[in-house]
Amino acid sequence: MFPIPLTIRGTGSYQPRRVLTSEEIDARLGWRPGSCHALYGIRSRHVADEDETSSAMAAEAAREAMEMAECTPRDLDLIIGACGVMEQPIPSTAVLVQDRLGLGRSGTPAWDVNATCLGFMKAMDLAALHIATGRAKRVLVFSSDIASVGLDWRRPDAAAIFGDGAAAAVLEAGRGGGALLASGFETYGQGREACVLAAGGTRVNPARGIAEGEDRFRMDGQQAFRVASRHLPRFLRRLLLKAGVGLDGLDCVIPHQASAQSLNHAIQNLLLGAERVVNIFARTGNQIAASIPTALDHAVRSGRLKRGDHALLIGTSAGISLGGAVVRF
Repeated sequence: MFPIPLTIRGTGSYQPRRVLTSEEIDARLGWRPGSCHALYGIRSRHVADEDETSSAMAAEAAREAMEMAECTPRDLDLIIGACGVMEQPIPSTAVLVQDRLGLGRSGTPAWDVNATCLGFMKAMDLAALHIATGRAKRVLVFSSDIASVGLDWRRPDAAAIFGDGAAAAVLEAGRGGGALLASGFETYGQGREACVLAAGGTRVNPARGIAEGEDRFRMDGQQAFRVASRHLPRFLRRLLLKAGVGLDGLDCVIPHQASAQSLNHAIQNLLLGAERVVNIFARTGNQIAASIPTALDHAVRSGRLKRGDHALLIGTSAGISLGGAVVRF
């Protein structure tokens, strides 16, 4: 199956207008100035206003990606939404984005996948399969998340590190010399209680009643970190072996911006090298599924990822799941 000839022709991202600084959080929680930054390694994050819905942000990111790719919405064969938390249960966020892009009467397929923080990775993998089998030539993949609506500020260890935002990429068959060299996903359900948002599905919903706190995200960061770090080194070795690329052959590493601790672990324990790792956590926080594509867009627009470079996209998500891909950009 690998390599799959495809090129990331365009990337784009959207950051909400409002910036929430760590100093504001210190004041909100009655902490000494500088405490939030010292504890979590984050200086700012963006918070969406009411008009900055998941689909609205995603559409803006998509337009940026299509502009870079030199294509229009009419050129798309497929739209895959990959949000950690959907805008609404039905219809999918991808449908809402399709309509915002002026394709509401087009018939262009549009649907969602959900792998929480690894949603973009899984959507890119599915897009590659459609391209490899000839079912699509040009695919738009987007992630858009508004973490701020579900944060529990009684638990600042989780609430303080999340931010809102959206990002997108246009993938094309063949043209450009790019390739998906390898991808992989693993899930360890033993860690399913580490990251939970209970409300919104069929088990906990307004019709049956929502207990206090069930509509807020809760996270045991230490448990999530332990489960992920136990399996990540072996996962990474297998992924690079499948891609035929060693650590020294990676020009750019684009990790999920989960936390300052996880990024430091990736640099030190996985021997990835700080100079190659894209680290924007301090100014964006953890944007759930939008984290990896936002970091990807930053890498492209800053010149850290150039045509012909080999890049590793890697991360973890609720589950606990691991995901990664090696691409030739």
